[in-house]
Amino acid sequence: MRVAVLASGSKGNATYVELDGTRLLIDAGISARRITRLLGEFGVDPADLDGVFITHEHSDHIKGLPTLSKQYHLPLFARPATLAAIRASLPVPEDVLTPIVGDVMLGEVAVKSFSTLHDAASPVGYAVCGSEKCALATDLGFLTNDVMKAIEGADALILETNHDRELLQQGSYPWHLKQRILSNRGHLSNSAAAWALVRLKKRPRAVFLAHMSQENNRPALVEETVRTILRQQNIRQDDLLLTAQDTPTSWGFGEGHPAQ
Repeated sequence: MRVAVLASGSKGNATYVELDGTRLLIDAGISARRITRLLGEFGVDPADLDGVFITHEHSDHIKGLPTLSKQYHLPLFARPATLAAIRASLPVPEDVLTPIVGDVMLGEVAVKSFSTLHDAASPVGYAVCGSEKCALATDLGFLTNDVMKAIEGADALILETNHDRELLQQGSYPWHLKQRILSNRGHLSNSAAAWALVRLKKRPRAVFLAHMSQENNRPALVEETVRTILRQQNIRQDDLLLTAQDTPTSWGFGEGHPAQ
């Protein structure tokens, strides 16, 4: 399995997952040109992707879709309500839109969507399952039991660490926005993500800490918070990877890769 978080944050999100010969893009919230360039750095031609899976219709997850769809005509998978919201806001070809009903089988890989709590039409996370498992759970204000079941057993886990509660509460955001972020349909805090990791029965081989706020978080603070809570619970997590808005973060591509 190879995973590359191409971009993660409020300005745009995109993740590449390769497993058992199946190549997927989860979200396309950065420009098609940038997606093409970054995939090329990992030796991947976007034309070889088996599909694009969308978590929800917010612009930082879909804004690259019109050009990407026009250039490569890739199947676009999402829940029906999400596809309707995309169709209403972006010029995406109708014949690429593929509603998710149950699991999606692509070759030897099953892509399983699971509902998340976020202020969107029908937000989801994804578990990509084959000989190994990769799970993505971002843009969620609360980790339900169903989400915990969906991410359990993942070999690679992409988990939201959006904000530090104290930084957010003391920051410059208006109160209504702070309330949205802190709500059950907002975003996950550093400590909430750490306690989710504590609850997992099987330790992931790699954990990507994702979707960090540029104003209400700091990479060093994310790592310190998560590692401190894990250490206090006598849990060792070696591969704890900090994602970024402008630089890819990868796992499984070999030690020599420049974005490793």
